[in-house]
Amino acid sequence: METQITNNRLPYKEENMSKTMKKALLLLNCTLLALGGSGGPILLRLYFLKGGKRIWLSSFLETAGWPFVIFPILVSYIHRRSKKGPSTKLFSIKPILFFACAVIGILTGFDDYLYAFGVARLPISTSALIIATQLAFTAGFAFLLVKQKFTAFTVNSVFLLTVGSVVLAFHSSTDKAAHESNRQYYIGFFMTLAASALYGFVLPLIELTYRKAKQAITYTLVMEMQMVISFFATAFCTIGMLLNHDFAAIQREARENELGQATYYVILAVTAMFWQFFFLGAVGVIFCASSLLSGIIIATLLPVTESLAVLFYHESFQVEKGVSLVLSLWGFVSYFYGELQETKKKNQEPVLELSQSQSQLQNDSPVESD
Repeated sequence: METQITNNRLPYKEENMSKTMKKALLLLNCTLLALGGSGGPILLRLYFLKGGKRIWLSSFLETAGWPFVIFPILVSYIHRRSKKGPSTKLFSIKPILFFACAVIGILTGFDDYLYAFGVARLPISTSALIIATQLAFTAGFAFLLVKQKFTAFTVNSVFLLTVGSVVLAFHSSTDKAAHESNRQYYIGFFMTLAASALYGFVLPLIELTYRKAKQAITYTLVMEMQMVISFFATAFCTIGMLLNHDFAAIQREARENELGQATYYVILAVTAMFWQFFFLGAVGVIFCASSLLSGIIIATLLPVTESLAVLFYHESFQVEKGVSLVLSLWGFVSYFYGELQETKKKNQEPVLELSQSQSQLQNDSPVESD
C-alpha cells in the first residue's frame, strides 16, 4: 500500500518496488477494471430495460459507490499505524490535490450524465462499441498532456478502433428500439460519443495530476483521490436529481419495476458497487502504468460486454457491429503486439550496449609486438 512515486516517475518503474509487487498491484487493478467495465454497463442497461427511466439517477449510480473505498483505506491506515505509531493520519491528501480531484470529479459527474443518457437510448452492444472511440481520445490527450510516446503499432491501433466505431454511425433504423425515433437514436449516439471524448480527457488528466502533485503518491493516496473524485461526481449528479425530482420518483419506480421492489434496490446497490470497481481500477492502472494502458484495457473489455449483452438481453448482432468488432479486435492486437516489440527492444538494449562497450575496450587496448 505504501508504494511511492518519486521524481515524477511512474511506480511501475520504481527501483524499490519488487517485480512481484508491481505485477500483483497491476493485476489487482486490471481485475477491478474488468469487473466494473463489463458488469457496470450490463447492470445499468438492466435498470432501463426493466422500467427505469431516470437519467440523473443512473448517472448518480456510476459514482455513488464511493463509500466502498473507505474500507481498503481503513485497512491501509491500520497497517501504517502499526508501523509508524499513533501519529499516523487516516487521510494524507493535501488541499491542492484535493481541489484538483474535486475539479476532475465534477467533469466525471458530467461524463456520467452523458453516458447514462446514451445508454438509455442505445443497445448495450452499440454503446459499448461507441465507447471504443475513447481510446483515440485518450491517446490524443495523453500526447498533449503527458507527452505520451507513440509507435506505429499504437497509431494503427487507435486508427482501427476509431474507424470501427464510425461504422456504427451508418446503422440506425434496424438497431433502435421499436418505440424510439431516429432522432432519439442519434441523440443517444452522439451523447455517448461525447461521454467517450470527455473520459478520454479525464484519464490523462488524472495521470498529469499524479505527476504534478506536491506530495509522494502512494496507492493509498490514489484510493483517497478516487474517493474525492467520486464524491464530487456524485454531488454533481445529486444536484441534477434534486432539480429533476428523481428522489421522489424512486419509490414509484421500485413499485413498478418488472423484477419487483426488492430486486430494484438490489440492482441499484450492485450497479453502484460495480461502477466503483471500474473507476478505482482505472485510476489504479494509471498509477501502475499509464492513462493510455487504462484506455486500452477499457477498450479491450468490448468483446466481453458485447457477448454479455447478446447472451443476457438477446440483442441483435448485425453486420455493422460485426465489422466494427473485427476492426476493434484488430486494433487491440496491434497495440499489444507493438508493446511486446518495444519491451523486447528495451531488454536487448543493455546487452547491445555492453557488447559495444567491450568491443571498444578491446580496440583501445595497446597491441603488444614481438
